Order: sequence, then structure tokens, then C-alpha cells
Amino acid sequence: MKILEFIKLILIKIIFIKNISFLINELLCIPLEEKLIFTSVSKIREKLDDFELYSLDLQNSSLLSKLTENEAIETDLQLSTNGKQVLFRVVPPGSTKTKSNSTQTRLYSIDLVNRQIIQLGEHFHGNIVGYATKSDGGVYILGQLGTEVHIYTQQSSIENLIHHNGWNGTYESLVSSNNNNLIAFVHSSFDKPMEVYLIENIDQLQLAQPITNDNELFTQRNLPRGKVYSWKNEDDHQMIEGLLHYPSGQFQSKNLPLLVLIHGGPYFASINHFNQDWAPLAASQGWLVLEPNYRGSTGYGDEFLNQIRSRPLSLPGKDILSGVNSLIKDGIVDPKRLAVGGYSYGGFLTNWLITQTKRFNVALSGAGATDYSSTWGTLDIPVLIENLFGGFPWNVPHRYQDESPIYQLDRVRAPTHIVTGEKDVRVPASQSYMLERGLYYRGIPVQLIIFPTEGHSLSNNPWHGKIKVREELKWLHKYGNQPLLTRTNEN
Repeated sequence: MKILEFIKLILIKIIFIKNISFLINELLCIPLEEKLIFTSVSKIREKLDDFELYSLDLQNSSLLSKLTENEAIETDLQLSTNGKQVLFRVVPPGSTKTKSNSTQTRLYSIDLVNRQIIQLGEHFHGNIVGYATKSDGGVYILGQLGTEVHIYTQQSSIENLIHHNGWNGTYESLVSSNNNNLIAFVHSSFDKPMEVYLIENIDQLQLAQPITNDNELFTQRNLPRGKVYSWKNEDDHQMIEGLLHYPSGQFQSKNLPLLVLIHGGPYFASINHFNQDWAPLAASQGWLVLEPNYRGSTGYGDEFLNQIRSRPLSLPGKDILSGVNSLIKDGIVDPKRLAVGGYSYGGFLTNWLITQTKRFNVALSGAGATDYSSTWGTLDIPVLIENLFGGFPWNVPHRYQDESPIYQLDRVRAPTHIVTGEKDVRVPASQSYMLERGLYYRGIPVQLIIFPTEGHSLSNNPWHGKIKVREELKWLHKYGNQPLLTRTNEN
């Protein structure tokens, strides 16, 4: 088929796609098979079977086929080098209908002729955060284990992954040339800013040279330094780890003020990369920052990920508090200068932690939930809440009440700063309104900032992100070194 005819045919079929009864997320053209491959998506994630992979025959528009039935979310479509397979990643949460457990992000390939689906990197213990096809038919995999993201290769599904020894830190945005062995990627670590690298041989990864120097200025500054820190949960002795960011010039110092900065997700992780966000900024203001990879974080195996189910706040909350206690025991942290904060699921855990201990002098809550029955009823991914709590509110009402901060606000002592987006559908702003009202009635210092027209990511207006950080730093400065309203019966 001539190229112009093929393009015309694609345009006709795209018009046809407009009449499909569901929304389309990603679209991939398969010239060799004369097909369009696309993923379905739903604005409200109530059923995971709303998210599937489809094939449309460009010669016969009536031949619309569903390629998957896995009750998971497919993403990141790519065409194999030979043009006969489509690769895609599947991300958590897993099915609640079948009560199966969630897995970390996995990589699959589907043959467009026989519809056979195979898993790549099947025995990899960690999280697959990205991939790129190789010119010889294999695949490069960006795999996260713990706080590191490294490069692996797999030639076929029956062969083992090969780990390529590189630098510590995080590899990302990897691309491969189909005509030769050239590979480009971005790399960074705690003390090494992001740059783009190019190599001709993956086995010489440590010899890669940067082809950009856009962040050279960072290497000339005395910036906060980071390291991995590990501890055990005090109840079940599960090993937990996280990242410590020390203030500039105070690496390995003792008796420092602590800010616990909790990542969102929960299926996410804090990793060893050059972070220009909140953690080094707070560290530059004199805070030791702990980013804990609590139960539910990726990179530590599927069992670690799934242990959060049915105890979505109390279990990771205990992981985090055990880390604070360990830092105090090691003499690294001043127990009288403690702060906690986070956004999204980090906000969920922040709201929970200030009801569980009176040790925190100050809290920063961003887009956090307060009551999980109403959260389930109003957010755009109710399947996540159902999965985390192990059922609907009417199935396990005791869990929804036991794990909801609203029923324990009488225990809060920490002055709390709250931010939310006016149009947030991921974590509706009403949750922040509830928290602000409850703390106001309790006489706890509280400030609520609502960013107009913003959704969950606060990305519509770049000034809003700056205002958020500015006001949170002011709140930390105002209350971070003050004694709590009461120190009786500390826990």
C-alpha cells in the first residue's frame, strides 16, 4: 500500500473511532498489519475492565477486537522492531473483583497474529518504570530495585534479565536506535545532576559521556547531600528504608531538626536521583529530610506492595514512626524539632500521623483525605480506595472508620498547613475543608490555601506551585521550632 493511501486510511478510521462508546487514551499505528492499537480509558475508575487494549482493522472497521481481559491498566504502548508485536506496561492497582493482589508495574508483549500475551522480565523482583525496544528484537528495561533504577536487557521471554553495571542512581528516558547500537539516556543521583548520555555499547555503561551540560552550575554549589537510611518496623520487624537529605555542610551531623516528607501513590517510591523539588529545598533551609519508602512503595517486591491492603494508613504510618524513632535513637534527630508533610497519598498519611502521635511540632498537608467513606464516594479512582481497604464502605465499615483521621482529630496538636486544588477530582477539595474545619473547632492553628482552577497536580499556573512552597516554608519556620500546645502524654 502506498504511504499516502495508508495515511488516508488511518484518518478515515480515526473518524470511525470517534463513534466508539468509550474513551481512547493511547493510539499506536501498525503499518505491517494494517491495524490501529489503542487503550480504552474511563474518567472515573470504577471498574478496571474499563481499561483494556483494542485492535481495529484498517481494512474492515467492523473488526474491532479486545486484546486483553486482565482487569488492569495498560499504558506505554510501543511497537516491536519487527512490527509484529505490541509491548505495553500494566500498572497497579490490581483487580478487586477477583480479590487478587496488586503487582508492581509489569511489562508484556502481545503477538498481533496469534494474540498470545507473554510477560517480559517475569522474575524481576522490582518495578519496571520504563523500557525501549532493541534493534535485534530484544528489549531494554529500566528496573527499580529499592532506591535505584538501573538498566537491564532481555533478549526473549525465556531468557533471564541481564543487569548492566553502571553508576548508582537513576537511569531514565532511555531510547535506542533501530539502525545501530546507539543508546541515549538521562542519568542522575544524589550528588550528580541530570544530563543526557550517549553510548555505542551497553556493556560500557560506566564509560558513557554526557552530551549536555545544562546542569553544570549545580556541581559548583554546596548542595544538600543524600544517603539511604534503613530501619525496622517496631511491631513486625519488617525492614524499611528511605532517603535522608542532610542540610548543606552538615552531612552525617547529629541532633538535627527533622522533616518527614512522604511520597504519594501509594504505589510509588523515593529514589536516588537528583531531586530539585521539596526535599533539597527544605534541606537547604536547615532541615534533615527523611523520605520513607513505607509498605505499599514500589521496588521492594509484590508482597511488600500488598501488605498495605486492609491497613492502608496504620501500617505505613507505623513504618514511618518507627523510622523517626530510629533516627532519634541514633542521635541523628532532635526529638523536640519534628515536622511531617506530604502531598496526595503523602497528605493521606500526614493527616493520619498527626492523629497518632503528639511528637510533631508542625504538619504540611497537601491534597489529603480525612474521611475515607466520603473519599470513596467522590474521588475519580474509587477502585483504589476499595482495593486499599479490602472492600466497599458497607463491607468493612470498621476499617473505613478506624483508618479515617476525622474520627481522631481530638488527638491532634500540630499546627497544620493545608493546600488543595479547587477543581481536584483525584482528592476532592472537600476533604481539606473537613480537616480545616475540624482543626479550627479544636483550636489548633490551621491555614487552608485553595488554588483556583487547579486540579490535583497544581500544574495550570506555575505561580501556584511557587506560592505553595513559599507558604509551606513560612509555616515550617513559624511553628517548626516552637513547643507544642501541650506535651502531656506524648507517644
